[in-house]
Amino acid sequence: EGEELSYAGVGGSRVLIVEARFYPAISDKLFAGAAEVLKDAGVDFERVMVPGCLEIPQALSLAIDAEADFDGAIAIGCVIRGDTAHYDIVCRETNHWLMQVAIEGGWPVGNAVLTVDDEAQATARADGGATGKGGEAARACLRLIALDQKMADLA
Repeated sequence: EGEELSYAGVGGSRVLIVEARFYPAISDKLFAGAAEVLKDAGVDFERVMVPGCLEIPQALSLAIDAEADFDGAIAIGCVIRGDTAHYDIVCRETNHWLMQVAIEGGWPVGNAVLTVDDEAQATARADGGATGKGGEAARACLRLIALDQKMADLA
């Protein structure tokens, strides 16, 4: 891992995990991977749950508006394709508003919202603990926190 992707020095940071519980077995696996990475990095976290993926950006916005004491956030959830256009709407709107809220709020956000065709794909991506998509999102969040700290030092 190159220095440009390092998240050294983020120990002691706090991260908010916003987790959609529509597919709890998948969310639990994603959470376990994210929690493992955060614990290994010495980062504290708080887990809050929402019903589905469309509520993730709203919960993140509430935390930002409340000036909650977090250095970043991780979004966890799963959208599985069905027979209607609802899948496309949920995927598009969740990701659009998640990035919009993160950018406008100035919070580093790791994204572990899976968008898959079936439950087997979701399970394959969620499995793996720290090497699965939950762990990847945690590492992305930590790298962004480290970058945020670096930019603050350069200011």
